[in-house]
Amino acid sequence: MVWTWRYEKNDGTVVSPAGDAEEFSSQGDAETWIGEEWKTLLDDGVDKVVLVEDGRDIYPMSLHEG
Repeated sequence: MVWTWRYEKNDGTVVSPAGDAEEFSSQGDAETWIGEEWKTLLDDGVDKVVLVEDGRDIYPMSLHEG
């Protein structure tokens, strides 16, 4: 299984932040990474992320506090 994050604007437009797309071998690794990187992604113009497992959307998450 491969876990990735899809990066989006609030309107659902997919965006590509700076750097390479990350792939993770577990959901926990992906969630740990987003916990460390969300502020950088927000600064790069990402409003929300969607966790994806082998092409299947698992859950969306806003990067905005509150």
